[in-house]
Amino acid sequence: MIKVGIVGGTGYTGVELLRVLANHPFAKVEVITSRSEEGVLVADMYPNLRGHLDIGFTVPDIETLAACDVVFFATPHGVAMSMAPELIDRGVRVIDLGADFRIKDIPLWEKWYNHTHTCPELVEKAVYGLPEVNREAIRTAQLIGCAGCYPTAVQLGYLPLLEKGWVDHRRLIADCKSGVSGAGRGASVGALLCETSESMKAYGVPGHRHLPEIRQGLARAANKPVGLTFVPHLTPMIRGIHATLYSVLKDPVDSGLQELFEARYANEPFVDVMPAGSHPETRSVKGSNVCRISVHRPQNDDTVVVLSVIDNLVKGASGQAVQIMNIMFDRPENEGLTQVALMP
Repeated sequence: MIKVGIVGGTGYTGVELLRVLANHPFAKVEVITSRSEEGVLVADMYPNLRGHLDIGFTVPDIETLAACDVVFFATPHGVAMSMAPELIDRGVRVIDLGADFRIKDIPLWEKWYNHTHTCPELVEKAVYGLPEVNREAIRTAQLIGCAGCYPTAVQLGYLPLLEKGWVDHRRLIADCKSGVSGAGRGASVGALLCETSESMKAYGVPGHRHLPEIRQGLARAANKPVGLTFVPHLTPMIRGIHATLYSVLKDPVDSGLQELFEARYANEPFVDVMPAGSHPETRSVKGSNVCRISVHRPQNDDTVVVLSVIDNLVKGASGQAVQIMNIMFDRPENEGLTQVALMP
């Protein structure tokens, strides 16, 4: 049995971790922390977990967490880096759902997150948590920087094209829409029902914190720096990300795009390449750890349009983190992650 600790259990990614792990046959949550909710039972805060988890929130404590096999950090940036070094020294494996260990360029990370990195020596050792790219490195890693939600949807959509060099790497456009849960559980005017319902807006057009992470991943796939325009949008739904990805074919005569994507993801348990002509919907992945993808070539021109949808809280965060845990502990990759998406 894998003994699990969770730091930061009151946010959406924290409770999603609890929901997924509650049905995991080979993992048990031993400790879950929250400074503000110390002593409160998890099931009292989240009644959907009644009958599944009999545990209360405690203040983060290194000694207690060090008794776990793996510790998930479902926390804002800056928290994991303050505790990860000591946990790693004690042999605990760490999976950070935040951004502390995703970006290898420390000055770039500090610029985008406006924070001084306190353990840059661990960043180089950390493995980027996107299983479809780093599965073998994840198996032996002690520290994982789990991929972000937008970066997961965008990278999975672009990877086949960039790995084969089929598109112009200098002219990539990611037009992405996210549900309101992507903003977190903290109270803010912008997340109020009256502010988000029956409306859609772009944000972060001059630059978004996920941009350097996406560029880093795409540059790795292309083996060279990429030119990317990334525009996120807030949509009036709770869960989901829809990424519409544009690129230009280098040789538009006979592309074989459908076959390319099917071959790349043939053995990936959580990437579903849909039949040619499909238009995946966010509701088709709601509550599941699946990324559904379709690829189009409008009017047989030189433009490729890839549609990529995920649940931002599952494949974009907590489900992917559990997928990573399964790989790390040599468990079946889909263990605890076979939930069928909710429809409607």
